[in-house]
Amino acid sequence: MGRRNHLVEGLSGTGKTTVADELTRRGFHVVHGDRELAYAGDARTGEPFATSGRDDHVWDVAKVHALLADRSHDDTFFCGGSRNLPVFVDGFDTVFVLEVDLTTLLRRLDARPDDEWRDGIPTDRALLTRWHRTKETVPTGVPIDATVPVERVVDEILRLSGAAP
Repeated sequence: MGRRNHLVEGLSGTGKTTVADELTRRGFHVVHGDRELAYAGDARTGEPFATSGRDDHVWDVAKVHALLADRSHDDTFFCGGSRNLPVFVDGFDTVFVLEVDLTTLLRRLDARPDDEWRDGIPTDRALLTRWHRTKETVPTGVPIDATVPVERVVDEILRLSGAAP
């Protein structure tokens, strides 16, 4: 959707939705991947699952490619996480990875009502702790310290992306 397309990724609880909301507030074009593109499906095939599981959060690849091809905005920020990211990651000009320490991550998850996570399924803190330690679900990208106030996080993303204020 942009002449330049940027992805803001990171583990659950690192602030992707908060960053998306701040970018929107500042007038940037934002795609909330978790709200607009996500469904429960197989990361390899894209086939939808009948029921949601722990590791099944994928984005609709055809929609992602259509949005990436639209050049009606100078910059578009896609915010969210997807297990099938390797299928379309090459379409992004920049990938930003929000990072927080484990204590901050767990504090944020504890503050989040479980009904805001995966259709009311409680957050699997052990799984997220493993992912935080191993980085196995975190894409390669520009690391962004997401422990600072969201305004500073977004300032840094905008500075590094070259997006006009």
